[in-house]
Amino acid sequence: MSEPRGGATVVNRRQFQSWAMMHAGWLATCSGVARGGSNLSVAPGKRGPYIDMHTHLGQTWNSTEHLSAEVLLRWMDSVRIEQAVVLPLVSPESSSYPLTSDFVLTETRAHRDRLIPFCSVDPRTSYRGGLAGLVAMLKRYQDAGAKGFGEHKPGIAVDDPRNMRVYAACAEVGLPLLFHLDNQRNTDLPGLPGLEKALQSHPNCTFIGHGPGWWASISGNVTRTEMAGYPKGAPTPGGAIDRLMGKYDNLYGDLSAGSGANSISRGLEFGHEFLLRRQDRIMFGTDYLTPKQPIPQFELFERTLELPTDVAEKIYRGNARRVLGLS
Repeated sequence: MSEPRGGATVVNRRQFQSWAMMHAGWLATCSGVARGGSNLSVAPGKRGPYIDMHTHLGQTWNSTEHLSAEVLLRWMDSVRIEQAVVLPLVSPESSSYPLTSDFVLTETRAHRDRLIPFCSVDPRTSYRGGLAGLVAMLKRYQDAGAKGFGEHKPGIAVDDPRNMRVYAACAEVGLPLLFHLDNQRNTDLPGLPGLEKALQSHPNCTFIGHGPGWWASISGNVTRTEMAGYPKGAPTPGGAIDRLMGKYDNLYGDLSAGSGANSISRGLEFGHEFLLRRQDRIMFGTDYLTPKQPIPQFELFERTLELPTDVAEKIYRGNARRVLGLS
């Protein structure tokens, strides 16, 4: 989910036209060269070097516009994104309007070569049969084409027993789980002890972190207040993300939205070293959810950072393909 404060900022017409022309030029030349120096080439028949782990369809906030599959696909072409994960939003804390799993499955059905649907069930949902009942619900969505679970964004603690049942169900059916963490949704404390409890208890569930509280935890000196927004100043070593990725091989990060871009840009040297160190765990994402939305990830990756080609390939697409089992 785009964060914070409810809606995406919309650039003015002149800024957007300049931005769109620049990206359209990349598409027209088909050079496939990321200007940060990664020199990723686009294979014949491919539309671009990126797989986007985080987008939404429909109207997310009451302050944003409706985004159709057709508009999303045109935008993807303009910025060289080959495929994009489309995430439902079913928790009342997650968006102004509910975007159901059935809605996402329906809207992506004609475009499954490029739009990858996820499913979601709020852990507070009434269902019968305990864990087996929840597993059956997820299996229904999986059989309809869902490749993962999320955006998981309920207003309870990340290690709440109801959440723990969701993690167990995702592990059983083999759906990776993309979660949002801040001081309102999937709440936790500095150091992420609740998330560590979930990781310890569910080693067969693949967790993909996102959101202000998650990305603020790249720094070792994060405070609870900072977990609600975009901290300033270079991060310090010893952050919970780095520590947990070192201990648990089922933990990944979705580098989308302002929180993801801020985590790297607030200290470029620190961020660069983090990406090199955790190159097998980080996935490119945008959190695109409304037409004309500015995306800071392109500036960061294509103008600012200089990632080795093999590292950029993993972050831009390789890790997502592996985690989602894409051919």
